Amino acid sequence: MTLTPNSIEQLREALPKAKAVKAFDLSAIGKLIEHVPEDMTATVQAGMNLGEFQTQLAQQNQWLPVDPPDPNTLSIGALLAGNATGPRRFGFGSVRDWLIGIAAVLPDGRLVRNGGKVVKNVAGFDLCKLFIGSRGTLGVIVEATFKLLPKPEAEVFLKKECASLDDAEDVLQKLWE
Repeated sequence: MTLTPNSIEQLREALPKAKAVKAFDLSAIGKLIEHVPEDMTATVQAGMNLGEFQTQLAQQNQWLPVDPPDPNTLSIGALLAGNATGPRRFGFGSVRDWLIGIAAVLPDGRLVRNGGKVVKNVAGFDLCKLFIGSRGTLGVIVEATFKLLPKPEAEVFLKKECASLDDAEDVLQKLWE
């Protein structure tokens, strides 16, 4: 069974009654709730795809420094629930490092919120990190607040072909020195 709610409230009502839910389609719950460029934070609903989120942030020259595969089909909820990541994690960390607030619907229909909308937010247990990578087993992520970075003026990608794994290891060692 796939749940396809039109609102968070509809998900809260349907989840406790649902049997054997295999997937969620949260595309109807997918808008940018708040973007505060001065604070470098944004709150988004989980159904928006990452590509659209990045496009909206780019209008204010900001971005979320994550690069999982297929950002135009990967929703924010799937990004968080699967802890999806890409090569930028080596320089910027994973998505859990950029998440500062979360809202999730628990299996019994309760809506829980944790974190906040400010970057310096250190009070109590960090439930945000508990939900990251949980694949929906703890609840359905419906909203997320991220800290952001200024969009870089330019990006350069370098490529080095190596004849063997030993050569690649030597190249990586030189890069890290």
